[in-house]
Amino acid sequence: MPLLVTGDYRPDVSDYEGQASRNILNVIPRGDGYGPFSSFSAYTSALPAACRGAFYALKSDGTVVTFEDTSSFVELRGKPSLLLGLFRDVTVQKRLEEQLRQSQKMDAIGQLAGGVAHDFNNILTIIHGHASLLLAGSTLTGSSARSAQQIGQAAERAAGLTRQLLTFSRRQVMQPRRLDMNEVVSNMTKMLSRILGEDISLQLNYFPQPALIEADAGMMEQVLLNLAVNSRDAMPKGGQLSIRISVVEVDGRHVIQHPEAHPGPFVCLDATDTGCGIAAENLRRIFEPFFTTKEVGKGTGLGLATVYGIVKQHQGWIEVESEIGQGTGFRVFIPCSGLKAETPDEQPAQKAPRGGTETILVVEDEAPVRELVCNLLAGHGYNILQAESGLKALEVWRECKDRIDLLLTDLVMPDRVNGRELAEKLWVERPKLKVIFTSGYSADVVGKDFVLRGGLNYLQKPYHPHKLALVVRDCLDAVN
Repeated sequence: MPLLVTGDYRPDVSDYEGQASRNILNVIPRGDGYGPFSSFSAYTSALPAACRGAFYALKSDGTVVTFEDTSSFVELRGKPSLLLGLFRDVTVQKRLEEQLRQSQKMDAIGQLAGGVAHDFNNILTIIHGHASLLLAGSTLTGSSARSAQQIGQAAERAAGLTRQLLTFSRRQVMQPRRLDMNEVVSNMTKMLSRILGEDISLQLNYFPQPALIEADAGMMEQVLLNLAVNSRDAMPKGGQLSIRISVVEVDGRHVIQHPEAHPGPFVCLDATDTGCGIAAENLRRIFEPFFTTKEVGKGTGLGLATVYGIVKQHQGWIEVESEIGQGTGFRVFIPCSGLKAETPDEQPAQKAPRGGTETILVVEDEAPVRELVCNLLAGHGYNILQAESGLKALEVWRECKDRIDLLLTDLVMPDRVNGRELAEKLWVERPKLKVIFTSGYSADVVGKDFVLRGGLNYLQKPYHPHKLALVVRDCLDAVN
């Protein structure tokens, strides 16, 4: 039975090998011996049955192409039955569908991780706060004091894990400024060398001009550290890690090959090692939280997940190339910034918290957290008013607004009034009211147009009682 191929895709037979070429070689040109067939619809109107399938063709250059094959029998008067085959190249479509499924999966995992981290941060605030209060008192001695200290240290370690979860879920608060990626890498050189050890050489290649981005400096350092740790673990017998900074112009052709990419100028951080490589079946899972190929107890599975979250939060993407036994290359793309890099502020020496007599309205829906914060601030001499929701806070404001000097509010609260909305309502009546926001997760609940500055108007949970007292005092003393 002859095979008739028609449609909008007519591949070059010489481009393909194997079964695909044997099928395509049986092509009868459209209309050859069967009359003037003007359109595909002219055939389909008489089809008694149809079937659809898919197959793969291997091009001569080794590229695998996915075809969708729609085949139907055509009955023509006085002629033998024909098998009508419509072949359509769906390679790009299938790749985009897979990217969409992967993106949706990662978003769902991120939402779960962010919610868990938020709840844990509230719990850790209570644990850390009360452990600090016990240590600050003079009643604990010997083993009791050491136990309280261990509780506080364990809370710190747990807080580090929740911060990584929040970063993966893109719910960690960013404090962006203009950075030169060359300087970020240069400032991390000594730390990277210590992490890699003596048997792994570090090769650095900087871009000759400033590679400017708008980013959170701490998060960029975290990306470097996590990639370095991943490379170190892939080279137990030594090797080389090469880090290259470049500025590239991403075009439409690159975007077609990498659906997560965006056209335009980007700073590219390329970290390539000579390690063991990553198996093909694991590549699509390496950014999932808690996924690891390391032995039990030798990795949390959060390193690359954290990198993924940070890069996504900066409107960038990551490309990975790896081959077993040949090493792995990570290419991180961050949008360029055309403005001059900012000089970081010098970190002041830690000072003892100073109290005061001002009145603070504390708004927190978690009762144990609210009780802890009120007790801590009252211990520094402040007058405390409290509310468990935004609506309750408005009632307190109406009765005591002339006495309130500072609003300390959680960002996420029940009763349809969150922390930002509460502050905006109070600012209408008193534009110069001082406000500090706290949250177990992030600034995305506030909005991208809202500026949060750690150490002045924002406290990330869990926080140390010492830091709470310092931030409150600094905010009250700030001129604007």
